[in-house]
Amino acid sequence: MVDAASEYSKYVGLLEKLLGAVRPQFRTEVLAFGADDPVLGGTRCRVAGCERTGRIHGLCFGHDRRWRNEGQPDLDHFIETTHPRMKGHQPLASCRVSGCRRGRKERGLCTKHLYAWQRAARPDPDEWVAQQPAVVEPEPPATCRISYCDLWVHTDLPFCLGHGVRWKEQGRPDIDEYATGYEDDSTPRHERVDLHTMTSHLRLEMQYALQCRHDDAAIRISPAVVQVVVTFLVASQTVSLLDRDEDAWLQAWRQRFRTRARWSNGDSGRALLIYAHRKVDQLHLGRGWDVEYPRDVWRLRNLGVAEGPGRIRFDQISQPWLKQLAKRWIRLRLSSGIGAGSATKAALAIIRFSQFLASPAVAVDRLDQVDRALLERYLADLHTELAGRKVHADRVSQLHLFLQAIRRHGWDDSLRANAMIHNEDFPKRGQLLPRALAEQVMTQLEDPGNLDQWNDPARRLITLILIRCGLRLGDTLRLPTDCIVHDADHAPYLRYTNHKMKREALVAIDDELEAQIVEQWKRVHDRWPDGAPVLFPRTRANPDGSKRASHSGYQHALAEWLRRCDICDAHGRPVHVTPHQYRHSLGTRLINLDVPQEVVRRILDHDSHAMTAHYARLADTTIRKHWEKARKVNASGQTVTLDPAGPLAEAAWAKQRISRATQALPNGYCSLPLVKTCPHANSCLTCPMFVTTAEFLPQHRHHRQELLQIISAAEARGHDRQAEMNRQVADNLEKIITTLETDSDTGEPVNES
Repeated sequence: MVDAASEYSKYVGLLEKLLGAVRPQFRTEVLAFGADDPVLGGTRCRVAGCERTGRIHGLCFGHDRRWRNEGQPDLDHFIETTHPRMKGHQPLASCRVSGCRRGRKERGLCTKHLYAWQRAARPDPDEWVAQQPAVVEPEPPATCRISYCDLWVHTDLPFCLGHGVRWKEQGRPDIDEYATGYEDDSTPRHERVDLHTMTSHLRLEMQYALQCRHDDAAIRISPAVVQVVVTFLVASQTVSLLDRDEDAWLQAWRQRFRTRARWSNGDSGRALLIYAHRKVDQLHLGRGWDVEYPRDVWRLRNLGVAEGPGRIRFDQISQPWLKQLAKRWIRLRLSSGIGAGSATKAALAIIRFSQFLASPAVAVDRLDQVDRALLERYLADLHTELAGRKVHADRVSQLHLFLQAIRRHGWDDSLRANAMIHNEDFPKRGQLLPRALAEQVMTQLEDPGNLDQWNDPARRLITLILIRCGLRLGDTLRLPTDCIVHDADHAPYLRYTNHKMKREALVAIDDELEAQIVEQWKRVHDRWPDGAPVLFPRTRANPDGSKRASHSGYQHALAEWLRRCDICDAHGRPVHVTPHQYRHSLGTRLINLDVPQEVVRRILDHDSHAMTAHYARLADTTIRKHWEKARKVNASGQTVTLDPAGPLAEAAWAKQRISRATQALPNGYCSLPLVKTCPHANSCLTCPMFVTTAEFLPQHRHHRQELLQIISAAEARGHDRQAEMNRQVADNLEKIITTLETDSDTGEPVNES
């Protein structure tokens, strides 16, 4: 093996940093980790007395193999009756002759008694053994050096016959070391990490990576997977992990394991390889903007971004001047607090613009060539490719912000003044359909019997919080353990962080939901007594409880739960539900319960009423209820009534809906059948088909004031006919206003405040 000491001079200072960072515990060629290790260990084998790690059915590999070799008997009975020590580590049987504690050679006899039996012409073994005199124990007895072996030593060996044979087969190593290592069978070979085949520098890097993974205590990994990575690195004949970048390592990994899908698609071995590369690179170069900014691929974890995409790529921007401007812009946006997902969208928009500029038909290589005409060509190109898709608006919006930032901050004065995106350039988005779930579906989702079919009580509680509180899934999964607060009346509230708006918010909850949240906190505390920061920790690969449950984990469990409960729509078809639809459903329910929109806005924690209006749509039945309750009068001021239960009411309601859309008047509605043509142009206030409600009172009052002025002017000029005609309209207006302002039940004026 070639020593690589002279080949890593390009990594100046890395060796010294590795030597200073790797602790003695990890600076050995063979690393052994017991079952209690939080990262490379696991749960102990279920067999009492076995110190190995249980990895299959709660059994270590050895006991699992023994269970299979015995024909897979009842597992619980096998666990209770089998010996904890594995083959080769159990106490050895002694010679069958009475009193003899020497190890067996053949026929159940030690070497001495075997030769005596052979010299006696090999009689019946049982009869011969019964005739032998009892052997007197030597004084003092010389027993095997293996602590759990009580057999006598064999001739001049320090061990009994069986252990002595194995000692000689292994080259007669140091007696004490051999005895100690032989006694400890809690960590077999496949539970150890052997690094002796690696070069010294690469071995230090791997030791450092394992030490970091061990210190993180976040994800378990088996030694067998580590050994696969070690073998892969040795075969790559590399000096250091930094000889290749992440993409090159991933390509080499896929090439090496292309015929083994379990190693080439999202496996823990590949993740460990990339983790090791990042840790060594971070040790060598450090972290922060000084390290990441010059790179063409930013590693966001090195910039303190803990969630979302891990990288932002600039290597696909072919123009150096555009790449530098894009880096400066996205650094500014990350510094302002946007998430990794938004920053990635921004980078993708600039990459798309770069591809357009580099196309042969455009061939722009300077910023001063970007003008309004070029942007119009780009907008047309985007429309051809992305029209009708949400990403279309994203690409236009991000480019608009990018050009705006260059101009606002004076990053490059060569940008032309007309290189701008205008409001009319953005693609028009149609009215989005309401996403609230039908009440028939919600009834099934809220059914206690269906809720009890959740396999995990934590996910059942997540579902209840989404339905009753209207939180976003991400905000729910981030709930802290101390998420309940009380007001002066001891009413409970759920306190959470609205991450989209970057602020804390409160939502009222009932006593039942409060009790279930307390129960969840107790479950979390029982599993992580030292405390977990989140109410819904990840159940696996989370030794300290600091990792929250994932979006995808809940969404997959939700889909499985819907199938298990057979949730169907009105046509009997299986329903697809997204967690965000619960939020729309809550808003719609509140609006249809006559909760004021301002209250709904505060419950959903929206910034604008427009967003609340998108979430919460009035149901047709709610609108009809308010229409039936509203007081309607005709042109003479007489109340128009319809029996809500009568057959005419349904038809009148249908006509009312159409009239509002097709025959709406500035001060009421026309009740003329839609198939007829109105013969009274501009004569609504004297027409028997005119109907109005209290919502038009401001228009009526304004119209009355205008009429009084017209009548006064006509009388002053002696136009009696004009004054008489307008006086009739004014009288009708007075009756309409008086009727609408008076409550039909009490006769008191309506309070409009």
